[in-house]
Amino acid sequence: MAKRDFYEVLGVSRDADDKTLKSAYRKMAMKYHPDRNPGDAAAEASFKEVNEAYDTLKDGQKRAAYDRFGHAAFENGGFGGGAGPNGPDFASTMSDIFEEFFGMGGPGGGRRSGGRERGADLRYNLDISLEDAFHGKTVEIEVPTSVTCDTCSGSGAKPGTSPTTCRTCGGAGRVRAAQGFFTLERTCPTCQGKGQVISDPCKSCGGAGRKTEERTLSVNIPAGIEDGTRIRLAGEGEAGVRGGPAGDLYIFLSIKPHDLFKRDGADLYFNVPISMTTATLGGQFDVPTVNGSTSRVKVPEGTQTGKQFRLRSKGMPVMRSSQFGDMYIQVVVETPTNLTRRQRELLSEFEKESSGENHPESAGFFSKVKDFIDNLGA
Repeated sequence: MAKRDFYEVLGVSRDADDKTLKSAYRKMAMKYHPDRNPGDAAAEASFKEVNEAYDTLKDGQKRAAYDRFGHAAFENGGFGGGAGPNGPDFASTMSDIFEEFFGMGGPGGGRRSGGRERGADLRYNLDISLEDAFHGKTVEIEVPTSVTCDTCSGSGAKPGTSPTTCRTCGGAGRVRAAQGFFTLERTCPTCQGKGQVISDPCKSCGGAGRKTEERTLSVNIPAGIEDGTRIRLAGEGEAGVRGGPAGDLYIFLSIKPHDLFKRDGADLYFNVPISMTTATLGGQFDVPTVNGSTSRVKVPEGTQTGKQFRLRSKGMPVMRSSQFGDMYIQVVVETPTNLTRRQRELLSEFEKESSGENHPESAGFFSKVKDFIDNLGA
């Protein structure tokens, strides 16, 4: 007998989304489940048909192939064929329904830890100076964390004894219970999912297999490291439970704001105020660099505020490279204040002797303003 259309089997349209498919499958699976229809061969056949349809349509690749080729897409071993109620994907299919109903995995689901659990990852925030980021350094940090108990070697049991297999779950960490026509699986209440029971716990750690200590770790800060960089120290997190693997430690770096320099990648920026006379007549000044030396900057005559000077290779090192960024010096012309009478007289004389050639930018600007006003009047 020819197979029915899978969308027809589930009673949904061909453009149904995943949520609609799952809801339809849930209703049909409940309707035709063998436990609800004992001895009904027709219901059993419908139940298999519903599972095969949903197993195909819930998978994006299988659904695309089915939409294009129909049932022929799965003949001769294509896509491994549909999965019936005893097929390899049936357990995962039913697990989806169990999870939606009860918030847990179906039969065979859940994590069986056997008592060994990976330790938690830790985070440590580390602040360094710009100079430290320039030179690189090794920093020692104190990290409070859980470490494996050296008395019981992480087993949690008193030395000379060992944990025993949980009798309630047989070491599986989970137990099953029948509820109606479903079989539910949950964490074993006796061993709390560990699969083992400690009758005589270690006195040093109280049976936990680990204890809290403060460790000193060395962290290598490479030259040129940038703000926000994360450094991972594998296995330096919390110790695992009962001999499980340790977690990792993540160092999050922050570079403190600098009093003089502002950083942009490998480049540094530095504002320098200069006097009006230096900007007018020209001159020079020395600036510090982040490596502790100084560099000389020559100011040409007529320098304006905002003029930028570039000092090549005076910036930050590029991490894991022999290259350096640049340093940019931007000058700000400072207007003199608190003038004496004589200074005022000299400036007034200078103003009388000045012309548009001495102030080309302001002369040009006010010329444009005058033309604009004259045009408005016209």
